[in-house]
Order: sequence, then structure tokens, then C-alpha cells
Amino acid sequence: MQVRFVALALGILFLLLGLAGFVPALMLIPGGATPDAPLNMPNLTFSDGYGYLFGLFPTNYLHNAVRIAVGVLGIASYTSFGGAILYTRGFAITYILIALMGLLPITNTTFGVMPLYGNNVWFNLLAAGIAAYFGFFKPVDPIETGTPSVG
Repeated sequence: MQVRFVALALGILFLLLGLAGFVPALMLIPGGATPDAPLNMPNLTFSDGYGYLFGLFPTNYLHNAVRIAVGVLGIASYTSFGGAILYTRGFAITYILIALMGLLPITNTTFGVMPLYGNNVWFNLLAAGIAAYFGFFKPVDPIETGTPSVG
């Protein structure tokens, strides 16, 4: 049951983060969002809804939509053990790659579409680590898989 609850928890977390990104009261608009942005701030070609969620996580409307989709998939995967394993493994691999993209200047904005830099890097690595542990490394109870135990 643990892997199913991890998929559910990740799904709920990402769904709530995605929805929160559309709430203006939870967004901090950075001073660099204007045309006179500092040179060290990455440029986004898709800047609709650009801001910092809770003042910490750079995001925009597309990033919020992706988080909602990832959240809905996590919640849906809770319905079966196989779905939860597939979700946590896919999540782990994808979010490790996304975190690495956030460290590289050429890809830290997903080629100008979504911000992956800043606090998103450690958050994505933490979430990917949790998913990887439960998806790949945590021993599975035979009751979860539906296979009879020997002995």
C-alpha cells in the first residue's frame, strides 16, 4: 500500500501546487518581470502568469498546467499497485532529468517556455528521490502485488 500512498501524496501535492500557481494572492511578481529585467534573470518567451509561487518557486501558467496534469496522473495511479509503481518510476526518472535541466543555463527555462531554475531544482530532486525510493528500491510486500507468499 505504501507505493500507492506515495503516488497519491505526490499527486495531491502537485495538483495543489499547480492550482496555487493560478491564485494571484500566492504569487510574487519579481522585479525583473518588466522589460528592464536584470541580465542574470533568464528570459521566458512564454511569460504569461510568470511569478514566484509563495515567493519561492518560479512558475508560469504552463508550468502550473503541467503540475496539475502530473498531480491528476498521480491521483489516478493510486487506484492500482501497478499504476502506482509505473507512476513513481516515471516520475522519478522525469523529475531527476528536469532537476538537471534546471541546473544548465541553456535548459533552465525549458528553452524559454517554463522556469525550472532556482528553488524548483531542489524541490524536484527531493520529490524525485522520494518517488525513486518507493518506485525502485523499497521492498514490496507480496500482499501489495497480489502474489501468494511462499512458506
